[in-house]
Amino acid sequence: MIYGGFEIQSFEAGRGLWHARIQRTDQQPVVIDGLSFPRLEIGFAWSDPEAAIADAKAHIDRLMPRVATSQLAA
Repeated sequence: MIYGGFEIQSFEAGRGLWHARIQRTDQQPVVIDGLSFPRLEIGFAWSDPEAAIADAKAHIDRLMPRVATSQLAA
């Protein structure tokens, strides 16, 4: 799934424990406060993949101002 310039992938890490991974759609690293990440694993262990994706979207929304500022400074 694509959201806000990021690809979100849900994955199961343990039985019924869903997480999400995000990375930029342009394959560039995510730079947050000067630290570079090729991808980020997001959030908690959710009971279904849809909840993990919703959590990832919320994280993207919160991170966007910090990512944008860091990208401009880099």
